[in-house]
Parts: sequence; structure tokens; C-alpha cells
Amino acid sequence: MLPIITPSELKKLPTENLIILDARVGKDVYQNYLNKHIKRARFIDLDKDLAYIGEDAAFGGRHPLPSVEKFAKTLSNLGVSEGSHVVVYDDKNGSNAAARAWWMLKSFGFKNVQVLDGGFQSAEKEGLEFFSGEETFEKTEFIKKGNWLLPTSMLENIENELTNHSSTVIDVRDAYRYNGESEPIDLVAGHIPGAINIPFSENLDENGNFLKPEALKEKYLKLLQGKPENLIIHCGSGVTACHTILALNYAGFDIPNLYVGSWSEWSRRDCERSLKNKR
Repeated sequence: MLPIITPSELKKLPTENLIILDARVGKDVYQNYLNKHIKRARFIDLDKDLAYIGEDAAFGGRHPLPSVEKFAKTLSNLGVSEGSHVVVYDDKNGSNAAARAWWMLKSFGFKNVQVLDGGFQSAEKEGLEFFSGEETFEKTEFIKKGNWLLPTSMLENIENELTNHSSTVIDVRDAYRYNGESEPIDLVAGHIPGAINIPFSENLDENGNFLKPEALKEKYLKLLQGKPENLIIHCGSGVTACHTILALNYAGFDIPNLYVGSWSEWSRRDCERSLKNKR
């Protein structure tokens, strides 16, 4: 199953076992969901459900992963079961929380999970049925223990991989953030030394839809000089990085490592190291 689904394809899916998740973010996001969402969609919150935000972003970044047990409880509350076909959407130009949800579900072992191409806006254009208010559904008892199944990297891994030149670290933030021209979210501007910049926005066409798999494959093979192995993907806080991981999987590549802490963790820890060295 391809990781991307179009609105027209979603229209044709049987509703049995289909779970649609609304992962939009922003101000008053839950109220926006209540005002209008794709019919039968259930709301999933980036900060509360797709992350477990700690007290110090220097350890885990701004959006650390929740425990597998906590995410299993979230899925139970959303009525998701092992046999569910899950489709996730967010805003076309949003934070790509849908891709983060896709990554987490894939890392739970789900085979039938997809992201809606173009998100909420494309669903409107395609004429999908919408609904206002709460959705009613039955909860499930989803139990999962152990670790996330997809590969992740820790800060120390990144340092070793860069020192040994054994991995390619890709920063998917906008070029101005990578170049250190300004930083709208984290404490300092710049990038991890040795990381290359391939902005996630380059995965999309002018309409906000993913490029075709063939185009993505050609693009990344060229940018990576024919070596799409041993990749570590990061962004600001481990959310938008999942957008590029999704694109790479859509292009037919193996799912690479996700550095969850990303620049939000690295920059804070790097500042701490610099201060210690000055003492």
C-alpha cells in the first residue's frame, strides 16, 4: 500500500475498518475541528497525542515521542484497532503532523496507514463530505508494549555518525533557518555541522501535493549522489522530518532514521557544551 492517498481514492474506500484522523494544528485547532472536518474524522492532537512534551527541550527536543503505552491508549480512545485502515490529514501548508502520525503508526506495525495528499484543502476541492460537531464511535482496547519499530537516532548517535562520515544527515527546515539567517522558534539559529539541507517543501508541487514517486526518486538520487542509504532525517522538533521520511518511502526508498530531538535538542545541548567550555 502506498503511503499517500488522494481525496478521490479516499472517496472510494469502504467505511468498514476505516479510521480518519484529523491532525491539523494551530490556534483554536480543536474548535476548528468541531466547526468543520471530513465526515467521520476523529481529532488527534500533536502536542498531547503525538508527543510527550517534557520540561527541558535540551533532552528530547520540543516534541519528544510519547511512550508506546501512552500512544496505545491514545489509539484505544480513538477507536483504532490492529485491523484498522487509517488515513490521516492536516492542513496543506501546516506542520505536517499527519506525517508524524503516519510515522508513529508505521512504527507501531500498522500496514494500512496513509496520509491524505493535499490535506484538508484538497478534500474541500474534491468535494468530500464534511461534518460539524463531535463524532460518535466506540473505543477499543489497543495494547502495545516494547519499543518503536522504526529506526531513530539519539544526539550521541548523530555526533558519532558525522565524525565517522558513516551517515548522511538531512536537515529539512527552510534554507533560511538552516543558514542561520533567522530562527523563529528555537533559541539559536544555524544547523548541525555536517548536515545537508533539503527543505521538506521541495517534496511538493505548486499546489501543495506530493510530487509523483518517480520524480521524488529521481530528485533524491541526484541530491544524494546515488547513495540513498544510511540517512538520518531531522528538522526543528522531529515533526516535519517525518514529511521527508514519508516522501522517501513514497519514492520507494527504505524508511531512514528519524532524529526526534532534532535542532531543538541539538542547539540547546550545543549551547550548554559551549558554556561549559568557556568556564
